[in-house]
Amino acid sequence: MNNKFKLKSAFKASGDQPRAIRTLVDGLKKGMKKQTLLGVTGSGKTFTMANVIAAAQKPTLVIAHNKTLAAQLAQEYREFFPDNAVHYFVSYYDYYQPEAYMPITDTYIEKDAQINEEIDRLRHASTQALLTRHDVIIVASVSCIYGLGSPEEYEKENIKISIGDKISKTDFMRRLVAIHFERTNADLTPGTFRSTGNRVEIMPISEKFVWNTEFEGDKVQSVVKIDPVSQKITGKDVKSFFLFPAKHFITEKSERKRAIRDIEHELKGRLKELEYDGKLLEVERLRRRTRYDLAMIREVGYCSGIENYSRHLSGKMPGEPPETLLSYFPHKKDGSADFLLVIDESHVTLPQLGGMYNGDASRKKTLVEFGFRLPSAMDNRPLKYAEFEKRVGQTIYTSATPSETEIKESAQVVEQIIRPTGLVDPDVLVRPISQGPTLGNKKVGPYPGQVHDFINEAKNEIKKGGRVLATTLTKRMAEDLSAYLKEAGIKAEYLHSEIKTIKRIQILTSFRKGEFDCLVGVNLLREGLDLPEVSFIGILDADKEGFLRSEVSLIQTIGRAARNSAGRVILYADKLTGSIKRALKETNRRRAIQVAYNKKHGITPKTIIKKIHDITDQMESAHQKSVKFNLEIDRQVFAKNPEKLIKLKERQMSEAVKELDFETAAILRDELKALREKIKVK
Repeated sequence: MNNKFKLKSAFKASGDQPRAIRTLVDGLKKGMKKQTLLGVTGSGKTFTMANVIAAAQKPTLVIAHNKTLAAQLAQEYREFFPDNAVHYFVSYYDYYQPEAYMPITDTYIEKDAQINEEIDRLRHASTQALLTRHDVIIVASVSCIYGLGSPEEYEKENIKISIGDKISKTDFMRRLVAIHFERTNADLTPGTFRSTGNRVEIMPISEKFVWNTEFEGDKVQSVVKIDPVSQKITGKDVKSFFLFPAKHFITEKSERKRAIRDIEHELKGRLKELEYDGKLLEVERLRRRTRYDLAMIREVGYCSGIENYSRHLSGKMPGEPPETLLSYFPHKKDGSADFLLVIDESHVTLPQLGGMYNGDASRKKTLVEFGFRLPSAMDNRPLKYAEFEKRVGQTIYTSATPSETEIKESAQVVEQIIRPTGLVDPDVLVRPISQGPTLGNKKVGPYPGQVHDFINEAKNEIKKGGRVLATTLTKRMAEDLSAYLKEAGIKAEYLHSEIKTIKRIQILTSFRKGEFDCLVGVNLLREGLDLPEVSFIGILDADKEGFLRSEVSLIQTIGRAARNSAGRVILYADKLTGSIKRALKETNRRRAIQVAYNKKHGITPKTIIKKIHDITDQMESAHQKSVKFNLEIDRQVFAKNPEKLIKLKERQMSEAVKELDFETAAILRDELKALREKIKVK
């Protein structure tokens, strides 16, 4: 419970880092509520913050503005704190279409969600770590301000099983079902159990091992911890274990009965209101939907969309803020937060945190008005920004380009301009978008325009062993440019917000490994992506003033090339906008500071060499891993004749279906899909 943070790193603080660490830690000791670390790209902001966390010795929440960045940060903090609990907490929806109603077209959009089981497991691992130990770092997206079940109920409803406990196998399984574990006869996944003979096998919701519990009559005879793949015993001399609930929204039976009464009372009142207004369709709709949900809660303690009844389940008053991940962090006796908050890329993350409530409230209001939800569903919501601020403690903003908000609110702004590696900000050129007879004032022959010039530059860079980024203004442009680059002989992929979490991380890992040479994206490429292999960036349509081509955006994008000693950037623009001028001025200022430091200390800039981690392994299911493993073996055997392999797999899949072996059939199905995609690409 009282484990301390132990920072482990081969690096020592250098450049601006020692001063930044010292100043920030001193600020924490003085009780400063807010501070800002203005750290340029490649200056080691994460390493600086790791040192601050180690000095503060407080549980820490790090909020990032997207899942990809959060995953990257989580991996970096795990490397710095291998003996401590570092967890990843993001929305468990790969694809999420929230429930909505559009009155103009009379269109109801049902909530459509595909839950990634591995991300759900990681969410539970986060909350359980916070309730059981002190040395915890949670790296989260803005989903951390959304409603989550009560930590008190979540902690209270756990099960402890010890050797010698007087409990029958049947009663034990009933207790598992009561905390939302599901029984299965197939392979175990987190949050499931199965029964064979006098044995019950359980996989905790937060882990990937199995508790093998054997019973003799009405008594627990033995407890064994087993690796589900190798079936080897991993835990020696285990005498007991804890199981937390498989759902965050959980309520004990007595409280559940009270909640049902409260929901029924609200339903009765709301139906009267709608009847009085002559909204008979809404009356029938609300009655049918709510009574179905109530029946499910009575029977199994859960229903789809149970979060819409969170106010009743928790016993909160109307309008009262919901419990969130913040509620699971430690608090002082007076109720104030007792943890450290780090807001990464704060110039982007803060607006996201502030904008969540209004968007959610507008959508819910319509659902309530037209009888799809009870008014209490409005209390299933993200925190308002003022509520969020009340629930956090000392805060450190980190950004290469902090906004006026962070600077104004902070007791101090700590600059970290000098990079320990000696790397300087890249050379930046400006070239026209349009075709023309010359390039600027130079008579170099006909200028082909931004796309063809980028292709020429990219090919030259790739020949030298470099990697290339291109940024466009829209998702469609990113996809089209990626296709065009492939036609021109450049191995390219696109990346934007519609690509699922795990797929995004896989693409970035493949890019770093050199499996393709050019990555095309929109604004997803701006903040926080650590890609030291990138030596050239092309910013297309740089003079289109707006969010994606603002001063901040341009500085952030230029910074992606600052991790490589050969880094250079071309802005494609027909005119020098105010944003371009200011971005160039700030880049040149930072470049001058670093050059002077290098000269004084005799430093030769060296490209950052960073391990390539494929963190998707932690997020892949056993099914996905089976597909990947089998496919790799088969590819080697049938390398010369992939078509033959496809026919073989089709036959094997049909045979598996005939034998009702649907698990094997599903693995073969996904192997076939991957094989066909590979052949299509080639």
